[in-house]
Amino acid sequence: MSFHSLAGLGWSARFARQLTGDETPARISAIHRDRIEALSPQGPLTLRCADTGLLAVGDWVVHDGARVTRCLDRATAVHRRAAGQPAHDQLIAANVDTLAIVTSCNADFNAARLERYLAVALAAGALPLVVLTKADLVPDAESWRRQAERLSPLLTALAVDATDPEDVARLAPWCRDGQTLALVGSSGVGKTTLQNALTGDAAATQGIREDDAKGRHTTTARALRPTRFGGWLIDTPGMRELGLAGAAEGIDTLFEDVADLAARCRFADCRHEAEPGCAVQAALAEGRLDPGRLARWEKLKREDRHNSESLHQAHDRQRRTDRLYDQGRARSAAKRRGWD
Repeated sequence: MSFHSLAGLGWSARFARQLTGDETPARISAIHRDRIEALSPQGPLTLRCADTGLLAVGDWVVHDGARVTRCLDRATAVHRRAAGQPAHDQLIAANVDTLAIVTSCNADFNAARLERYLAVALAAGALPLVVLTKADLVPDAESWRRQAERLSPLLTALAVDATDPEDVARLAPWCRDGQTLALVGSSGVGKTTLQNALTGDAAATQGIREDDAKGRHTTTARALRPTRFGGWLIDTPGMRELGLAGAAEGIDTLFEDVADLAARCRFADCRHEAEPGCAVQAALAEGRLDPGRLARWEKLKREDRHNSESLHQAHDRQRRTDRLYDQGRARSAAKRRGWD
């Protein structure tokens, strides 16, 4: 049985300041319907929880030995608008130091999709890292890596052979000494193979389909696992859809050049079409801004705005419904008291 110090689990002064009295913290390693699994200096724990939907793998919680009593404020939170209706926000992982966006050196590589993941990482406050797998299957993996790094000066990109533990060891700086690395990406890009090399596990992997270079789901649940370098890894199921919501700051950070131009427009509500004094249109006319880059920025901004509004409306509907239920229960209780 492994025991880890608080520092070894990723504890920091930020979390220590939130404790009062003799409260006991633990870090969530897995979440189930009515309970969580957690890690602490005293060893692994299973704790009951009234609402696991409010928690994420990687969260720090306070407990009484049997139940979660509260969740500490997060340093970072990776989330998305979950697929389907009604609209709701889905936490992917918490207290992640680095978000590794995993793609591969084949037809799965998609610059626009990588920008979407990068916006999520930046909005979460996590360091973005692009990991290109299957580097051993292409003649020039370096060209794929350069394509990725051109997306933003804020990211680092590595091309690796995920089946070679020594090559994967180049990721050690992001998952050692209590640091937490989370893996996100589409199915079949090699996340599970990468996880195996980072942790020493032997989880099953599945092949890719030859017709479209896409893979099948292997990871079905999130979990916090120790790496062989002294840090932590959170693997996530492959995502067919990554809806943006609440990522406006991350989008503007990723497209800082476009956002800066938009801020210089004469009118605050400029649509960057034919308005006078539009700095964006001027940059397009002078060749200082790529039209494709502008289009991608506008698309992500529109989606984020729409999804954020949808989530806000969904939350308002839920609050109204909860109030109606509370009023109904109060009326029923009043009637019962009158009958007694």
